[in-house]
Amino acid sequence: MAALPVPLLALVLLLLAGCGGPGAAGQRRKEMVLSEKVNQLMEWASKRSVIRMNGDKFRRLVKAPPRNYSVIVMFTALQPHRQCVVCKQADEEYQILANSWRYSSAFTNKIFFAMVDFDEGSDVFQMLNMNSAPTFINFPAKGKPKRGDTYELQVRGFAAEQLARWVADRTDVHIRVIRPPNYAGPLMLGLLLAVIGGLVYLRGSNLDFLYNKTGWAFPTPCFVLAMTSGQMWNHIRGPPYAHKNPHTGQVNYIHGSSQAQFVAETHIVLLFNGGVTLGMVLLHEAATSDMDVGKRKIMCIAGIGLVVLFFSWLLSVFRSKYHGYPYRYV
Repeated sequence: MAALPVPLLALVLLLLAGCGGPGAAGQRRKEMVLSEKVNQLMEWASKRSVIRMNGDKFRRLVKAPPRNYSVIVMFTALQPHRQCVVCKQADEEYQILANSWRYSSAFTNKIFFAMVDFDEGSDVFQMLNMNSAPTFINFPAKGKPKRGDTYELQVRGFAAEQLARWVADRTDVHIRVIRPPNYAGPLMLGLLLAVIGGLVYLRGSNLDFLYNKTGWAFPTPCFVLAMTSGQMWNHIRGPPYAHKNPHTGQVNYIHGSSQAQFVAETHIVLLFNGGVTLGMVLLHEAATSDMDVGKRKIMCIAGIGLVVLFFSWLLSVFRSKYHGYPYRYV
């Protein structure tokens, strides 16, 4: 085959370079934009673990491609006039999670934590058709958020540990939550031991108060009632105190699911259990005390009334959570 003339060969090479030029230039431009976005996020993350975003920053760094990183965004309303108590509580846990990741030895640019406040980015809320706060959404590195990328706050609560499990499930980034030291527990324990030690020192010759049944009769049932009413569950899961429907404004104190509960629900169940317990105590005293018959009858009637009333309310709570619950009292 005859060789091409030099001018013709140069023209062919120029045409081939021109065909590949726009694609290569576009790829380089995309890589440059991505590098700028990552560098900008890393710079902000080095100053603040949770990056605050308005509408422009959200659209440019979270919504617009290219993106090879995930962004966990908390949509919230922290301004005092919004009166969102749950938002403040969730923000504290979110900050703990973000700080645990930022100061971890495994910290990379694979994932970032951000926040959009309603008063700083109301246009973002409108764009996403969002009308409640707080809400956590994972914007993955590829594609759009799926159903599982929206955190189930009412089911899981907003404790940092629960958020970390959800983040690991959606991004494969495992974060070890490190909470700031809390000295309240050790201080209270030290104070209790100091009081007991003081009593032992002052009454060293007479320790009968340690065997006083009445002295132990009040704190023990209080502890038992708190635990059986779900206080430990609240401590682990960190659920909201109650839930306000953004459409109707109605506040729900009892969670509609059997897999979750509100803090207010714990207090209500604690009160009902306490009422039943008090009724049982009155019935026991009416049957065993040495008081006159008239007072014992009054105690018996009061005890029966307390048991019937509060146990009936307890059953109504169960029916609201376990739909189809077959039992009722009154």
